[in-house]
Amino acid sequence: MIVEERIYQLKIGKAAEYLKVYEQEGMAIQRPILGNLLGYYSTEIGALNVVVHLWGYEDLAERARRRAQLQADASWRAFLPKLAALIERQENRILVPAPFFEPTLRAMLAAAPK
Repeated sequence: MIVEERIYQLKIGKAAEYLKVYEQEGMAIQRPILGNLLGYYSTEIGALNVVVHLWGYEDLAERARRRAQLQADASWRAFLPKLAALIERQENRILVPAPFFEPTLRAMLAAAPK
C-alpha cells in the first residue's frame, strides 16, 4: 500500500471557501474515482490556510490509473478551476510504509471496490 499526501497552501483567508466548494461539489466527483480517501484536514496551528488530504492506493500503477480517470472526467475538469482559483501552491508526496509497519488499512483497501 502507498499513501499519496496532497498538501495545498491556499490563498490567505480562503480555507473555509475551499472546503465548502470541495464538500458541495468536488467530493462527489473525486471520491468515486480515486476511491480510498484516508483523511482530509485543514491546519489550526503552524502554517495556516493549508489543506492536506491522504489517498490510499495499492501501488503506483493503481494511483496512475485512477488519476488518469479523474483527469479524463469532464465534470472534474469543469470543476477544477473553482479550486485552482483558491490555491497558492501544491505539494504531493508518496508515502510508503516502513518495512516493519503493516498498515491496518490494507484490509480495507483490498475490500474496496476497484
